[in-house]
Amino acid sequence: MKSIEAQLAYPIRAIVGEGSLWDHANQCLLWVDILDHKIFSFDPKTGRNSGFDLGQDIGTVVLTESGLWAYADQNGVGFLDPETGKRTEGPKPELANPHIRFNDGKCDPRGTFWAGTMAYDCREGAGILYEFDASGGVKEKITNTTISNGLVWNGDGTKFYFIDSMTYEVHCYDYDSKTGNIQNKKVVACIDKAMGLPDGMAIDAEDFLWVALFDGSKVVRVNPQNGEIVFQVVLPVPKVTSCAFGGSDLDELYITTACYLMDADQLDKYPLSGSLFKVKLPYKGVLPYKMNDLNTNS
Repeated sequence: MKSIEAQLAYPIRAIVGEGSLWDHANQCLLWVDILDHKIFSFDPKTGRNSGFDLGQDIGTVVLTESGLWAYADQNGVGFLDPETGKRTEGPKPELANPHIRFNDGKCDPRGTFWAGTMAYDCREGAGILYEFDASGGVKEKITNTTISNGLVWNGDGTKFYFIDSMTYEVHCYDYDSKTGNIQNKKVVACIDKAMGLPDGMAIDAEDFLWVALFDGSKVVRVNPQNGEIVFQVVLPVPKVTSCAFGGSDLDELYITTACYLMDADQLDKYPLSGSLFKVKLPYKGVLPYKMNDLNTNS
C-alpha cells in the first residue's frame, strides 16, 4: 500500500481541531477548535489563520448559499457573517442538555445541515444525528449514536456514509436525494482498533472514502465496495481528527489534529500536535455542499 507524508500547513496547538471544509470561492480552509470555541479561516496563500471566538464549544462549520457560515455549537445551530462578525441563532434542540454537545456535521445534496451530538463523557447511545432545514425545521435522522463523525454523500447522491466512532465502522445508507430519507444501513468498512479511532471523513471524485484515525497518526483511503484500505497519509502527530480536499484543483488534502489530554512528555515527543497539515495527492476531491439560507424568523 502506498503511503505519503503530510506536511505542516500551519503550526498551532488546537485542543481539538475539527470540521475542516474547503471554501472554494475564497480559496480558504474553514475549520474549528471545538474546545477553544473557535472557527478558523486559513488562507494558504498568505499563511494567515483568522479566528472567531464563539464563547462556547463548536463542533463543525459549513457554508451557506449567501456566504454566511453555519455552525453547530454546544446546543444547536447558529450563523456567522464572516465580514461583520454578526451572529444569528438558529434552532437549539439540545439547549436543556448541558451534558451534550454537537460534534461533526456537513450539508447534504439538498442543502440541509446534518450535525450529530455526543455526551461529554462519551456515554454510549446518548447522541442523535439531526437534520436542520431551510424552514427552521429539525428532524432526528439517527438516534442512539455515541460519537457522530465523518458524514459524506457519494457523487450521484444515492449513498450516505456515516461514522459513529466507537463502533470502529463506516456505515452506508441508501439516500433519497428528493426527501433526504435514509434506509438500509450496512457496514462498508471496519477499522482495526489498533489503527486508531475513526474520526472525520472526506470523499473523493472516485467515491473512495478518506478516514482520519484519532490516535492513529494517519488518514486512510478506503474502498467502500470492499472495505479495503488502499492508500494512507502519515502524520507526525497521533491525534488526527478530520480531513477535507482543497486547493484550486481539489487535489490537496487538509488535515486537522488535536492535542487533547496529551501530557508534557507526549507534547515534547509530538510538538506539532494540534497543527494543521496538508498533502498534495494523486486524487481529486469534490466540493462541499452548501446550506440553503435559513429563515431564522420562522
